[in-house]
Amino acid sequence: MNNSFAEIIAKVKECGKKTVAVSVAQDEAVLEAVKEAKNLGIADAILVGDEEKIRAIAASIHMDLEGYEIIHEPDMVKASLVAVKLAHDGKADMYMKGIIDTKNFLKSVLDKEVGLRTGGVLSHVAVFEIPGIDRLLFLTDVAFMTYPTLEDKVHIINNTVPVCKACGVEVPKVAPLAAVEVVNPKMPVTLEAAELTRMNEEGQITGCIVDGPLSLDLAIDPEAAKHKGATNRKIQGDADILLFPDIHAGNQVYKAMVHMVSGMKNGCILTGTKVPVILTSRSDTFETKVNSIALAAVVAAEMQKNA
Repeated sequence: MNNSFAEIIAKVKECGKKTVAVSVAQDEAVLEAVKEAKNLGIADAILVGDEEKIRAIAASIHMDLEGYEIIHEPDMVKASLVAVKLAHDGKADMYMKGIIDTKNFLKSVLDKEVGLRTGGVLSHVAVFEIPGIDRLLFLTDVAFMTYPTLEDKVHIINNTVPVCKACGVEVPKVAPLAAVEVVNPKMPVTLEAAELTRMNEEGQITGCIVDGPLSLDLAIDPEAAKHKGATNRKIQGDADILLFPDIHAGNQVYKAMVHMVSGMKNGCILTGTKVPVILTSRSDTFETKVNSIALAAVVAAEMQKNA
């Protein structure tokens, strides 16, 4: 099991360096991350965008472009289609957002001709390394799917379990979260959590252990589970995957961790696609972008191994 991003980066080096196609690469923060990923031996990059601007930014951050392939396409929408086609055609192992708005970036991901559709549902997973917690936490969905239905939640679990496995968690424990840990007919989220648990027990959701509904403290804190007498639960403060009821709950927990937890590290990818998609935001730190490339690289290696 990989309990830190340092271990994930080490695992990428074992798997072999991957290639990331960057959509509209003339972005200082993204080029800084790409440069570091190459220095760490995680990934090479194909930079698609305005070549003059890419070279100017690279010079300003002392980035040697020797060995990088640059594809000149000044039009942002066209550049995103060129970049995603590289991943679609197997010339890149991952696809990363540069300085293009999320809407147009996602349009390229979903393009029927050159995009990365698999026919399944797309979802987002954020991976956290938190001081005091002895494992990585996989939060989903905190950024993409707004109000997932029961069926959507099954897809989210199925998208997230392989990410856990790529990070060394062979049988991840999934906690469908609610405000309480008992079924309450007046709280539909708890009914769906119980149904996901039943589906897992009956073999409709496989490769993991599902136990819900669970409150967040029972999901991540063994002491809380002990004090609440939850000794009969399959998850007793040792959940790997935190499955949120909607984007509001997920996003608020995500941002609380990012802005209030000292020493935390995180990385994020979009899943359910032909290759991992690195969908970072402008506010993400340099380290988060590098971690996201590393996360995408181990997932890409796992996907290729199982292809």
